[in-house]
Order: sequence, then C-alpha cells, then structure tokens
Amino acid sequence: MSARVTLYAREGCHLCDEARAVIAQVCEELGESFTEIDVDEAVGLPAHYDDEVPVTLVDGKQHDFWRVDADRLRAALRG
Repeated sequence: MSARVTLYAREGCHLCDEARAVIAQVCEELGESFTEIDVDEAVGLPAHYDDEVPVTLVDGKQHDFWRVDADRLRAALRG
C-alpha cells in the first residue's frame, strides 16, 4: 500500500520540521503512512515548491504549503 501523504521538504527548514511532526502524528493516529521527498534532490518538481516548502500532498493533490493544520489533514484523510 502506498503512502497517501507526501511531504516535500528540505533539510534545515523549521517549517518542514513542524509539518513533519504534525503529519507523523495524524498519520499514526489514522493508520496512514507518509513519504518525504527532499525538494533539493528531486527532479521535475513544480517551480513553486522551492518557495512554498514544506508542501503537502494528499492522494497526489496539493493539500497545504508552509504550515499543516492537523484537523484539515485529518478531514482530508477521512474524506
């Protein structure tokens, strides 16, 4: 089963650290998994991802950027 949540982040980014913690908590709570991709290593990403990290996708569609709201993420995963 593939991860429903994807986090595009970069090392040394405090917003990425905060987003990762929220995503990990919500995914654990709901029995979901997430994958993380380093925007500085990835090829072919939309250009705006560089400025908007962290970027969160749910089921392949952009869900959030900069901050992750736990309640909104729960709703998206349940919905």
